Amino acid sequence: MSANGPGKHFLLHTLFLAAALLLSPVVSSAQTEGTSLTTIRKPASYDASSAIEVGAGAGPTGIASDGVNVWVTNQFSDSVIKVAGDGTVVGKYAVGKNPIGVATDGVSVWVANNGDDTVTKLSIDGAVLGTFAAGDGPEAVLIAGKYVWVANEKDSSVTKLSSDGAVLGTFKVGQRPVALVTDGTNIWVANNQSDTVTKLSATGEVLGTYGVGDGPFGLAFDGANIWVTNFFSGSVMKLDLNDGAVVAKAVVGDGAAGIAINESDVLVVNNGSNSVSVLGKEGTVVSTLKVGISPYGVAVTPSGIWVTNAGSDSISRR
Repeated sequence: MSANGPGKHFLLHTLFLAAALLLSPVVSSAQTEGTSLTTIRKPASYDASSAIEVGAGAGPTGIASDGVNVWVTNQFSDSVIKVAGDGTVVGKYAVGKNPIGVATDGVSVWVANNGDDTVTKLSIDGAVLGTFAAGDGPEAVLIAGKYVWVANEKDSSVTKLSSDGAVLGTFKVGQRPVALVTDGTNIWVANNQSDTVTKLSATGEVLGTYGVGDGPFGLAFDGANIWVTNFFSGSVMKLDLNDGAVVAKAVVGDGAAGIAINESDVLVVNNGSNSVSVLGKEGTVVSTLKVGISPYGVAVTPSGIWVTNAGSDSISRR
């Protein structure tokens, strides 16, 4: 896949219902799993025979685990659903317009509403606790300790919020930031149209900007290194935590999007290939798992790995 300028933005934001577009990962810090028990170290309770598909709302995109359930944003039905480990939809909650990113710390759930420049905070039971202003086009959301960080794709900024939604600062990063992750101290940002990642301090100071592949899309932290997917390169890179140097690179499927990490594996959603690549932490692809159409995000739970399929309005458990 290749695209430039405005074309990238269009593909990466509105056309993801087509398999050739983009959204693929195992969510937002994506996590995935698959069908080969011999190559994938999954949660102890995982059983390939229990793989299921669950209907979601229109355009399921972001996904996050609260440790038991998964929360899924439905971009085109302005809602988020809560799904139990057995696939039962236990709640559906209205949020803002065109929700994309979602994050939870097991106590609260935050949703980035791209269409109305807000974030919604819900309790773990789904009650709306508040809706707060963000930047222009909030795309991704991250809970880091007592703070919430929001990537605003349209004004190339990151907003830092308190737990009660107060804006504590807004910081410029690269073009079209679409993903966030913390290494426990700093905040890392994937700049989709600058082909870079930015490392911010906890106070928002830019500590470094590092070149990566074409169209960085997803971020994850494995406890020692940062991983970034490159959508248009169909690749994933492992970065040194200190200086952003590329220490490993692997070619995965078409449209590398969401990424997640479990105990032993790195899981990359391939939006254009309708699959998830499973890699060892050294960066070698060991298996490829088939999922639904135009997969976008991924999350890992004790019940298995869950993937949002934006093109088939479903989520897959593997």
